[in-house]
Amino acid sequence: MVASVGSLTAVAIRNAKPGEKPKRLFDGAGMYLEVMPNGSRYWRLKYRYAGKEKRLALGVFPEVTLADARGLRDSAREVLRAGLDPGAEKKATKVRAVLNAATTFEAIALEWLETQRAKLAASTFEKAQWMLVDNVFPWMGALPIAKIEAPEVLATLRRIESRGANETAHRTRERIAQVFRYAIATGRAKHNPVGDLRGALSPVVRTSRAAITDPAKVGDLLRAIDGYTGQFVTCCALRLAPLLFVRPGELRKMEWAELDLDAAEWRIPAAKMKMREEHIVPLAPQAVAILRDLEPLTGPDPRRPTRLARYAFPSLRSGTEPMSENTVNAALRRLGFDKVTMTGHGFRALASTRLNELGWAPDVIERQLAHAERNSVRAAYNRAQYMKERRQMMGAWADYLYMLKSDTNKVIPIRRKASG
Repeated sequence: MVASVGSLTAVAIRNAKPGEKPKRLFDGAGMYLEVMPNGSRYWRLKYRYAGKEKRLALGVFPEVTLADARGLRDSAREVLRAGLDPGAEKKATKVRAVLNAATTFEAIALEWLETQRAKLAASTFEKAQWMLVDNVFPWMGALPIAKIEAPEVLATLRRIESRGANETAHRTRERIAQVFRYAIATGRAKHNPVGDLRGALSPVVRTSRAAITDPAKVGDLLRAIDGYTGQFVTCCALRLAPLLFVRPGELRKMEWAELDLDAAEWRIPAAKMKMREEHIVPLAPQAVAILRDLEPLTGPDPRRPTRLARYAFPSLRSGTEPMSENTVNAALRRLGFDKVTMTGHGFRALASTRLNELGWAPDVIERQLAHAERNSVRAAYNRAQYMKERRQMMGAWADYLYMLKSDTNKVIPIRRKASG
């Protein structure tokens, strides 16, 4: 296309002197050169779109010559005649250029991870990141995503399988599939090869989490915990685990700011929860007593304002991080309970099994376990409806555990009466 002629000349542009304020030298058809007080010269196009006056940057003189600027102006006006906004089209072109530049699996996977950061719980995000960075990027990261086929994906997953980590291979397969779906949605891939791998991986043999549920053996466990002679912070975590039956990661990351001991309540923020929803844990008097006992050691103290007092169970090494995810399990091993007998997560199975057998309403138990409710309307109703019953259940559960610990031969069931 031949650029149109305007009123400006190269001589006039060179002779234009900067002033105290920006100066505009008009060429025609809305284009002008803006001379700034510091001597910089910018090409601009003034136009109207959808009834509004707008500006479009065409470049900087002398990198963009007068002839170049006129050509850009004419191109922009053609876009305008087609009913489009030249400014919006310019931005869209930049976005497409950025997207097209990021064509490797690693670049696109990192983009996808960023879109998930606010959606996933921190622990889930970290696992997704680890699966891709450690298990996939070294072998597939540098490959153009549009050229990756099923054999390359399978070879990467087989490396994970060769370590005996079949479940990790299956979970990584799903993360790879999500990256490909994102690449297709952003126009950088046309096919998701993960769908061609159905049946190609070894099946996952799932085993239930180790947990003690027999009442007599639960009593033995609770008495062993009371006799724990290790670190006091670890002892408190062990004693709270059966009373609260939250996920191990939620317990070890408990913060004093989340606790209201006077109201006997622990509010876990949505960002920490697997289902990304705030969760309330009613605290029985026994749980409050344990936390009151722990508070002077790790809690806030106005007499010691410099003391770090964020986590109820801080790391023994740093104090600035929560205790290790292996601490409770290691303490159980020290007490003689191996990994096929009892784990930190097993306290949830213990509570779920016994509370159901003792006659508590399944919906109340599920809400206290913070399991997802598939029906959103029902979930909202349950959150409000069951709070009173959950408080009652948590108090009765603590009393029941105390009786199991005291004498397994005199256990009084805490079967809930049917509401009238």
